[in-house]
Amino acid sequence: MKGAQQTTLRDAVAISGVGVHSGRPVTLTLNPADDDAGIVFQRVAADGSLEREIRADVRAVTATEFATVLGDASGPLCSTAEHLLAALRGLNVDNVVIEIDGPEVPIMDGSAAAFVDALDQAGLTSRALPRRYIEVLKTIRVGRGESLGELRPYEYGFRVEAEIQFDHPLIGKQAMALDIEPNSFRREIARARTFGFMKDVSKLWSAGFALGASFDNTLVISEDRVLNPEGLRFADEFVRHKILDALGDLALAGQPLLAAYKTVRGGHKLNHAVLSALMADTSAWRVVEAKPAVEAEPARRSRGHAEVAPAMAAAAYGPDVS
Repeated sequence: MKGAQQTTLRDAVAISGVGVHSGRPVTLTLNPADDDAGIVFQRVAADGSLEREIRADVRAVTATEFATVLGDASGPLCSTAEHLLAALRGLNVDNVVIEIDGPEVPIMDGSAAAFVDALDQAGLTSRALPRRYIEVLKTIRVGRGESLGELRPYEYGFRVEAEIQFDHPLIGKQAMALDIEPNSFRREIARARTFGFMKDVSKLWSAGFALGASFDNTLVISEDRVLNPEGLRFADEFVRHKILDALGDLALAGQPLLAAYKTVRGGHKLNHAVLSALMADTSAWRVVEAKPAVEAEPARRSRGHAEVAPAMAAAAYGPDVS
């Protein structure tokens, strides 16, 4: 933590795509933000006027069935925020204002890669105040049937240990453990795509989900093979994507965690339950600060654009079970 200062974007950058569940086109703009602003979502109208605003934290989660949905008493503000949140936390972005003109963060290619590219385009700048961390002081564990989620003290930063098991010959049991910092996130996690099963597509469509899913944004699995022409990006891409989702869900702590997170056969619902249990036990954590090392650089608010327009083709988007 020594020398770690809060960061924000050097410039603004826009990203366009389609919502994997809504099927609607959407543009979001990542903007520089002040110290201690955190991650803020702003829903904007077609003319750019502000409709609603919400800070991304665990109390703002309104649903976790197939994606993480953020909202408040007036209803959902945006869904499928986890991949963007994972990119922000994975690259150590502390403060950002996210303008979004639709109900869902665009799925892009089903991973966090496009968000990483956009953040690289915008650039990061250090700010005046030290970064604040949530240090886990004792183990918090939540079990649900065969699923287990656990946060425990870890003195070396943030670590994820994930294990999944699917009754499918291409997946089976996979496990991975990784200390998360920008280089490891870029190299090992950011490009892992969301995945789903072709057999589930009719059920999902009838329930109003996966209306924007396609081979461009979902890793689609039949009974015996991957249907995407390019195949897998990693032999264990499935468990890597579970780590990506967990990182995004746990970003809703509000500050980066100093902890190790273990997830066994988990998903959005379990991630949220563990984080909620941690926040509810004030003896299990404390906020600590890092000492700033250099003077802050003022942020600018010019705009760039990183646009992706995925093709619309029928595919599957898997439920949040393992």
